[in-house]
Amino acid sequence: MVEELVAVGLTLGSVGAVYAMAAARVIKQYERGVVLRLGKLQSSVRGPGFTMIVPLVDRLHRVNMQIVTMPVPAQDGITRDNVTVRVDAVIYFKVMDAAEAVVEVEDYRFAVSQMAQTSLRSIIGKSNLDDLLSNREKLNQGLELMIDSPAIGWGVQIDRVEIKDVSLPETMKRSMARQAEADRERRARVINADAELQASKKLAEAAHEMSEEPAALQLRLLQTVVAVAAEKNSTLVLPFPVELLRFLERAQQGAQPQQQSRGNHAEPGKLPDSGAGDAEAGELGPAAGSRSGQD
Repeated sequence: MVEELVAVGLTLGSVGAVYAMAAARVIKQYERGVVLRLGKLQSSVRGPGFTMIVPLVDRLHRVNMQIVTMPVPAQDGITRDNVTVRVDAVIYFKVMDAAEAVVEVEDYRFAVSQMAQTSLRSIIGKSNLDDLLSNREKLNQGLELMIDSPAIGWGVQIDRVEIKDVSLPETMKRSMARQAEADRERRARVINADAELQASKKLAEAAHEMSEEPAALQLRLLQTVVAVAAEKNSTLVLPFPVELLRFLERAQQGAQPQQQSRGNHAEPGKLPDSGAGDAEAGELGPAAGSRSGQD
């Protein structure tokens, strides 16, 4: 009798242990447990820690509440300005309501992925190429709104959407490179022209100052000679300014009227030295002839 009671006790203990092992569940800190009892959703969502369910009656679904990083496969599309591009993105989302994520949608991860791909193709068709390349922040916000609208009913919240890369055809890349090169060349020419204009104004001011003092041009020439000679060159090429020639010409023209005025102010009865010499020779000529006749 005692042995039978011991056997029954051991059997009940074994059954209880098996039942406890089958009913025991551990939910992690970042998870929530959704229990379906005979296919019906239980109102309470199990929190993290140890919990018990009814074996063969309850079914526990663990839902991850962490932020999920999901890459969106690259999508081919045509922009509004008829350019073929290939765009890929990444989406960050998390589950806000574990019960809705289990009941309202079959697989919320797959649903979010498909919605992201569809929204990305739609954004490509509505945008210009310049917006895809330079105005991505606005496109990210529009893409986030497009995905977040249906995801709210699934108990999922879209945290952030980022466009990672925009791939262009090689012909378009070459065209954009030529355009950028032409634009840079245009800006360089404008800058050079502006520099030339400013330099010409300064040179005009310097020329005006030097015209008032002609010696300043000679000093500037000497400074140029010093600067060139400082490099210890064996050959020195020295430009001779035309203004200096004009200065010397003006100085010579000013000296000639002074000489003419001095010749006009000479004595009226005084003959030039050459005339006086001829007169003396005439006086001496006949005397010399008479003396030769006498001889």
